Amino acid sequence: MGAAPTILLRDDAALRVFDTGQGRLPVVFQHGLGGDAAQVAQNFPDGPSYRRLTIECRAQGGSGAGSKRSFSIGMFADDVLAAADAAGIDRFVAGGISMGAAIALRLAARHPDRILGLVLVRPAWAFDAAPQNMLPYAEVAELIRSRQLDEGRDIFAASATAARFRTEAPDNLASLLGFFARDNAAVFAEVMQSIANDGPGVTRAEAAGFKTPTLVIGTGIDLVHPLATARSLADAIPNAAFAEVTPKATDKERHFAEIRAAIGSFLEDRFNNQDQS
Repeated sequence: MGAAPTILLRDDAALRVFDTGQGRLPVVFQHGLGGDAAQVAQNFPDGPSYRRLTIECRAQGGSGAGSKRSFSIGMFADDVLAAADAAGIDRFVAGGISMGAAIALRLAARHPDRILGLVLVRPAWAFDAAPQNMLPYAEVAELIRSRQLDEGRDIFAASATAARFRTEAPDNLASLLGFFARDNAAVFAEVMQSIANDGPGVTRAEAAGFKTPTLVIGTGIDLVHPLATARSLADAIPNAAFAEVTPKATDKERHFAEIRAAIGSFLEDRFNNQDQS
């Protein structure tokens, strides 16, 4: 991931910030729920044209949670903006995976003067809070909070939700089961519960007013990030480009390679010759 992270203090939370590359185009790109900077590195085509900033959100990656126990996509978006300010980045392309895409959407709606473009990878939210596809996260969070971790994992593994995921989206199931093994499982369960019941806070009408170049990337065999959600966002945002990539459950390496290629092509085509000053 290049250079060692710096630490951004927000309230009493120490948040890790990764600032990579020396390119003229700044891109703030965020991980998904439970992810970290390594997840971003798998999906983003780091190269000489870009300067990428990634902040590991509270209680995720190597970042602390702080004493606050009311987490939200809005809070994470504010943290991202503070990291951009601290790095001296005024205008940037906002992007991310899943929760990171929701953060980018919120930034575009609340701070349009700061946003040069949008890259929304495997979005889990469109315009509604607490969508049905995020219910399994709330289910896992409740088991972590109410049971011993091993017991909770066994209960979830035997649940109807897990049975459906085992058949229709095994990669999603592996991620959900992995939350029971986190070192900070109890604190992260609070994050999961809050974020699963939240949303970007962006209306369809607001998205229809976006004027920045936008790329939306969707995939199949994914119950947490429905292809229909990605298409809905691409349809709502004027002139958005849409790319469907190979599902991770089918071919993981091809999945990541296609995402990196789609993002690289989009940034090259839309921003290569533009002055970002």
